Amino acid sequence: MSQDVLGNKVSTTNEKTLHGINAFILGYLGYDLRLVEILGIADQSDDCLANTYAGLLWMLSETGDIPADALRYRDRAKVSCDQALPREKLLFAVLEASIAEEPDRIIELTDTILAQWPRDLVTLKLRQYHDFIRGRFTDMLAVAQNSEKAAGDVAALHGMLAFGFEQCHDLDAAERSAKRALEMDPSEPWAQHALAHVFLTQGRIEEGIEFLEAQSAGWEHLTSFMYTHLWWHLALFYLAQKRKTDALKIYDEHCWSRERSFSQDQVGAVSLLVRLELAGADVGQRWIDLAEWLAPRQNDVSQPFLSLQYLYGLLKAGRPEGEHLLQRIENLSGRDLPDQRAWDLVGIPVARGLKAYLANDPVTAEGYFKTALPHLQDIGGSHAQRDLFMQIGKDITRQLSRLSD
Repeated sequence: MSQDVLGNKVSTTNEKTLHGINAFILGYLGYDLRLVEILGIADQSDDCLANTYAGLLWMLSETGDIPADALRYRDRAKVSCDQALPREKLLFAVLEASIAEEPDRIIELTDTILAQWPRDLVTLKLRQYHDFIRGRFTDMLAVAQNSEKAAGDVAALHGMLAFGFEQCHDLDAAERSAKRALEMDPSEPWAQHALAHVFLTQGRIEEGIEFLEAQSAGWEHLTSFMYTHLWWHLALFYLAQKRKTDALKIYDEHCWSRERSFSQDQVGAVSLLVRLELAGADVGQRWIDLAEWLAPRQNDVSQPFLSLQYLYGLLKAGRPEGEHLLQRIENLSGRDLPDQRAWDLVGIPVARGLKAYLANDPVTAEGYFKTALPHLQDIGGSHAQRDLFMQIGKDITRQLSRLSD
């Protein structure tokens, strides 16, 4: 019986297929570009696990719909599912639940897998992703802690622990876990990321800059999200020192230089431009350029955290697609979606508030933001990412103060 790179049994006996599976595992855990090798491997094999991983990779691409390629790999995986091992069959069920948009089923399945195979860190990472986008940070930490005994020899596990601790406000534990991961593997990007969060939250600005600048030379091989996001964090440290020119340079050369069609790169760009403007920087025509890439998102209401930032960028650039997206968000009121609470408490009122804010109507904007901000965690995203909306809320308050003077 073959094993993957983490020691989990796999049904394949083909060396090339196993190499692709291992490349995906290491690439997914380490945000390394090698993870896409699984697509070519799956195209050449009817192996259930290889095609399941390929399908899950497409489901993680956040296209705003169900990618046709995810369906294609699902169908290919199904052909050989009867010959798959029990863990592989459960992973295939996770893919099916993802396509069916059944988040509670995904949680149930990943719990089952991790209870029996705690070294399946792909499933752990996938589970943390779903906890993260739903704002369930204590769950995100707990599932990583449950795998610590079995997978404590893997640096990526400690990176996942570190970010879980940070999102649960245990900064000391987050720093310990991040540093343990980096002792095992100095290039572990999720641990670097978690440590950047700790430094920013604690106001250790110079330390954060020194750390990220020293690590930045090793980011070239990372996936678009991880590459741009680590640079985004460095830009936040520069803004904390009022180094607007340096932060703007990061936007141009790193944050908006990779995969411009990818959701996370897009919201990172929106978020950084907003922060730059709030800091008093002149961003020139950058909103116009960014909006060209945001326009295809006009129907994307897959996640409120993402949609609100698409909306801001489109409205800021005066694009008609912004009004269309706003109406799509408005139409979610009173529905029965898996994330309905997040839309009702945060997504819809913040969307209305952003419209008013950008129309220079701080009175109306304040009303919407005041009701939404106490529930902001419900839309997911990290503390640093959600702070964007807190900063806009503070700017609304400043505008109201000037009006009353």
